[in-house]
Amino acid sequence: MCQGDDPACLDFEKHRLDFRTGMAKERRTFLKSSFAATGAAAALATTGISLVSPALAQSSAARQPGQPAYVHLPANADTVHWGYFSKTLKPQAEVNSGDYVTIETLTHQASDDSERMITGDPGAESVYLWTKDKKGVMRRGAGPGDGGGLGVHICTGPVAVRGAEPGDVLEVRILDVKPRPSANPAFKGLCFGSNAAANWGFQYKDLITGDRPREVVTIYEMDATGERNWARAIYSFKWVPVTDPTGKVHPTIDYPGLLVDHAQTQRNWDVLKNVRVPIRPHFGTMGLAPKEADFVNSIPPSYTGGNIDNWRIGKGATMYYPVAVDGALLSVGDPHAGQGDSELCGTAIECSLTGTFQLILHKRADLGGTALEGLNFPLIETQDDWVMSGFSYPNYLADLGANAQSDIFSKSSIDLAMRDAFRKMRSFLMGTKGLTEDEAVSLMSVAVDFGITQVVDGNWGVHAIIKKNVFAGSAT
Repeated sequence: MCQGDDPACLDFEKHRLDFRTGMAKERRTFLKSSFAATGAAAALATTGISLVSPALAQSSAARQPGQPAYVHLPANADTVHWGYFSKTLKPQAEVNSGDYVTIETLTHQASDDSERMITGDPGAESVYLWTKDKKGVMRRGAGPGDGGGLGVHICTGPVAVRGAEPGDVLEVRILDVKPRPSANPAFKGLCFGSNAAANWGFQYKDLITGDRPREVVTIYEMDATGERNWARAIYSFKWVPVTDPTGKVHPTIDYPGLLVDHAQTQRNWDVLKNVRVPIRPHFGTMGLAPKEADFVNSIPPSYTGGNIDNWRIGKGATMYYPVAVDGALLSVGDPHAGQGDSELCGTAIECSLTGTFQLILHKRADLGGTALEGLNFPLIETQDDWVMSGFSYPNYLADLGANAQSDIFSKSSIDLAMRDAFRKMRSFLMGTKGLTEDEAVSLMSVAVDFGITQVVDGNWGVHAIIKKNVFAGSAT
């Protein structure tokens, strides 16, 4: 029976709305879980308003080879790439449009507390392995040789989508997000995350107390059994120099996967008492391989997605990405348990998660006259909103030339990101909703919320949010 997934069904629209309504009910029962996304959508849009029209859905479904398949992609040293996107990577899985894939993701900050986030976890142990003689994942970053730490996120994948070509759009539905519990028996039923107030944070050169500047890491605890939907800080510590297995000393957090020895730190167990941090699990880094370079730093976001760091990219959200290379090559990483707009101090609650996704390919030939025609940036759709992601440089790899991957860190500004978010929302309202420019400008001023996505990822971000119910009158 059609459950809103068969565009050929005569009652497709009704079944799709019924399915989404049912998912909304599931959200309410799921709120008791520690990983119920407090501020994010928990299901597909109950409004029935979607960027994918029934006609486009039918055309895309007609291209699918048969019944959807299911793939599980674990996170280990063989399935992850650390600190970069690349069109040269061999796919870790290959799927058809419409298939479902569960992807495990590991936080790149698990080494801040290996006892809680690595010990006993074979996948994490294989990725973080680093001795004098062996490194579980040799390349860390997009730089020459071993990557040089020019990029930090552990990304699982890539996943290739059969038939995907430049000019197509990949729809990624986030159906579920679950915590990766601590594998250490001493912390059964719990999961943990790390927040680093780091040297790339907005606050670093603007502190007013204590040692200045300084880097401070706070470890957060979440319940993995479904009893709490909030996180609590359990301790913090000031970063002390770490000597890696090659003998190099790291006085600051300047390379991913540095194993902190807490015999050398002074932990403060009296931190953020009586404070409950809402859990909003999401993937900070998710996107497709760009075409402009063989190895692309995972830190700055760009037109194919990547490190957008918007907490709205969680359970129930849908992402639309422009395809730049054959196969699309989707990678997922930088999992977060919670984050505020701006990610001000440098990181979120960096916490390993597992996501389940459905991947739907929309071919360029079918996009004419649709809301996705000409899409050239990552677009977020939630239950209630459409979200445009503005960046200081929409495609910094092309915009800044040969030295783009270094220049981006000194050229970004909120003004530029705001300008990009404005232009993308204006285009969306005029192209998708048929507004005149004057109408779009007025509506943006009175109904669109602009917010600072992040100021820590090189290519700074501003998002623009328009609520779907603004257009509810057109459906009556």
